[in-house]
Amino acid sequence: MRTLCASTLIGEFFVIGFAGLVAMKDPDLATGTVWTVCGIAMFLSVALCGVITRPGGVALGWALQILLIASGVFVPMMFLLGVMFAALWWASVHFGRKVDEARARFATRAERTDAV
Repeated sequence: MRTLCASTLIGEFFVIGFAGLVAMKDPDLATGTVWTVCGIAMFLSVALCGVITRPGGVALGWALQILLIASGVFVPMMFLLGVMFAALWWASVHFGRKVDEARARFATRAERTDAV
């Protein structure tokens, strides 16, 4: 699960950065505010890569997905990109857990074979 989720989060890192570049063109938004918010979100996306397997890591990932969708208020394209990344996040968590379960079954089977 860690690899799939981390890949999604790193993709979000770049999307958040590009959204910041787009948001800078809005005259109503201060450049410092845009980069403070984007910088925090970018940091969170990278930091979550390290804690994804710990308790609450997946929930924090979902919180980031919600914030990404909500950023569509300022950059409308982020509504679409946020929903797409939320779907990727779901798939990463869902299929990542299945892969982890399959690996555990394979390791158990290999241990039994080695013991015999």
